[in-house]
Amino acid sequence: MSISRRKFIKNTGVSTMGASVLPFHIFGQNPSHKPLNIHLFSKHVQFLNFKEAGQIAAELGFAGLDLTIRPKGHILPKNVKTDLPTAIKEIKEAGSTCEMMTTAISDIANPLDIEVIQSAATAGIKFYRSNWFKFKEDRTFEESLDFYKMKVRQLGELNKAHNIIGCYQNHSGLKVGASVWELKKILESVNPDFFGAQYDIRHAVAEGGRSWSNGVKLLKDQIKTIVLKDFKWGLVNGKWRIVNVPIGEGMVDFKAYFKLLKKLGLHPPVSLHLEYPLGGAEKGKFEITVDKKVVFDAMRNDLRTIQKLWKEA
Repeated sequence: MSISRRKFIKNTGVSTMGASVLPFHIFGQNPSHKPLNIHLFSKHVQFLNFKEAGQIAAELGFAGLDLTIRPKGHILPKNVKTDLPTAIKEIKEAGSTCEMMTTAISDIANPLDIEVIQSAATAGIKFYRSNWFKFKEDRTFEESLDFYKMKVRQLGELNKAHNIIGCYQNHSGLKVGASVWELKKILESVNPDFFGAQYDIRHAVAEGGRSWSNGVKLLKDQIKTIVLKDFKWGLVNGKWRIVNVPIGEGMVDFKAYFKLLKKLGLHPPVSLHLEYPLGGAEKGKFEITVDKKVVFDAMRNDLRTIQKLWKEA
């Protein structure tokens, strides 16, 4: 569907949303008060085409899109050569940018992984998030980490050849990197200029509780990008489970986190994730069951809350 920006914004009810984002000048000249460079995770707007996603990102005040190029993503890896140039063109025409992508990249032995890296670098994308690794059942944990350390080193070499930066996200659960020490291990031998960490504070708190700050300090020299989202523990059908919530309504102490980032001199690009119920948008559905304005309002509110908390930290 091709429609004008004005008509699209009017139809989706966000004509005044751009004004809701705190303007740069109110932060003064202190570099630590410079607003965060926040990108909208395109998983949550996969019900829109590239141009519409770019329009919404621009109108809401995001720096750009973190584009999903993976199975069930905005772009399928097998179509990256043809679809990515079109996507970048339409996103830019809509007034936004795309300097980040989220992928299933894991191994230079996979021709599709190489193709995604090459195409993204050509398109001007600067950062990508790789896939997660699983511990190998036929090896010890230590042997698995050594195996993936080799894979990451190889990816770093490929990244250097194409001048793009790869990132591995710490993620709660049973895969490699739930513990930030595992992530530290697999990053030991890679060129730090071309592969590092995508630090996810929500997953760090879920795994580390009160020790999350140690993880930030441990990875401070490897953090290339960060993810922002929030959660709390809640009883669901009689069992304690993670419940995803809007920014500032959960267990993540964003002011303490942002203070630590400032103290360490870290001001990395951000990908905003919204994993609480939004009619399927939180799961990357291509058709959603709520009015689009509900999703856009949530994005605007989380973005505004983040910049406020960053300013106050």
